[in-house]
Amino acid sequence: MPLHFLTADGELDATASDAPLPYEDRERWRRPYRPGPWRVAGAALALLLAAYMLMSTLIIAMAGGAAEAAVCLLVAALVIAYALRLLRVGVWVSARGIRQVGLVSTTTLSWRDVSAVRTVQQPVKWLGMPRTVQGQALLVEPRRGEALRPVLTDHNADFLSRPGSFDQAADVVEGWAAENRRP
Repeated sequence: MPLHFLTADGELDATASDAPLPYEDRERWRRPYRPGPWRVAGAALALLLAAYMLMSTLIIAMAGGAAEAAVCLLVAALVIAYALRLLRVGVWVSARGIRQVGLVSTTTLSWRDVSAVRTVQQPVKWLGMPRTVQGQALLVEPRRGEALRPVLTDHNADFLSRPGSFDQAADVVEGWAAENRRP
């Protein structure tokens, strides 16, 4: 698969386009960063658990317990849905706006409803748990209404062991905001 945005050396090609965001389909929702190792590992473990549950469903069904097999199959399907949703959690951007996808909810703001996107130093949750540590957070401030929870933090499942990736992702989201909030 050719990667047109990379040069032969593997460095970003700044001369490929004059636009700061050289995407062909700007209307498509895209995540401006790769899912982190913690998020991928959590989803992989959930899928491994689902595989064991599906094997147990098969064994229970062969033993003649149709109702128990159906319950086990339903729980395995829920674990698979959880793993897939876990991989979609994060920030998605398009020319239409910014979307914050959570495990059970999604918040979408159009760019005209966003007053500022900025990176700040503040206490942030460590891997989404109640424990907080000092870190960086990308905040989206809407023109009206209450502020969103931090969109990205350098201690979430995508950036915990990758500080440079947080800076790149924050810059890309700020670039999308600057490009699309123009009158």
